Amino acid sequence: MSLSWDFHTHSAASDGTLAPAELVSRAREAGVKRLALTDHDTLAGLPAASDAARVVGLELVPGVEISVSWQGHTVHLVGLNVDPADPTLLKGLRDLLDYRAWRAEEIGRRLERDGIPGGYEGARTFAKGELVGRTHFARFLVQQGHARDLREVFRKFLVKGKPGHVPGRWAELESALGWIHGAGGVAVIAHPARYRMTRSKLRRLLGEFRELGGEALEVVSGSHSVDDCFLMARHARDFGLAASAGSDYHGPENPWIQLGRLPELPHGCRPVTELIDRVDDGAILSGTSG
Repeated sequence: MSLSWDFHTHSAASDGTLAPAELVSRAREAGVKRLALTDHDTLAGLPAASDAARVVGLELVPGVEISVSWQGHTVHLVGLNVDPADPTLLKGLRDLLDYRAWRAEEIGRRLERDGIPGGYEGARTFAKGELVGRTHFARFLVQQGHARDLREVFRKFLVKGKPGHVPGRWAELESALGWIHGAGGVAVIAHPARYRMTRSKLRRLLGEFRELGGEALEVVSGSHSVDDCFLMARHARDFGLAASAGSDYHGPENPWIQLGRLPELPHGCRPVTELIDRVDDGAILSGTSG
């Protein structure tokens, strides 16, 4: 059986390829009943996604994926059920988008020094929103014949020690958690098995996250193997974290990641939906399509 909810997806407002309304329609067709749009460091896609969700009868959980720097690693926090109008969250995301704008230009400059001109302008043509990210550069480099696919681009050009790599200077963990909680949201560590950390370091991250008020871990992810899911379920139980699930869907160009195809959470996990639906001060904090 598959889950009927998907709490980690991207639209063209960040580095996905589908417009927010298209993403919502595709999710509904795939049998998803509750969808979180969690674009990188921006809430820009939520109004269009909300309108589309009302039309197709899907429940939209407003979300965001925030980039965090932690002990030399870039970590992503998903904020679920956030208030898109919260001024502190908006200010924090604005600062991250300003940094992203500088980083994109710097990636272009570094690629040009390595003999690849026009990188920034080329990446810009693939960006349908304000954000220009590494994935947009990857699509440009594939188009220009510098690599066969996106994975090869990242390996050859955009990771540490390669020509287009620019070290991230993202939000502090405590700050990002503050933005999410201040906006009434639930904080989730995204795709934890993807981080190149030792087991002990990952557990230090989880411990600090929990101490700072973090609530959930993405146990099921489109990038997790079956073994990863069971290991992350154990970590979630050890640290008293709820379990989330998200495809990290970016568009149909990556057919190995699909909407509506997430396996059920491993036995013994407390689903993050319980936190999103909890009663707080007499009101239900659930994702809405309004």
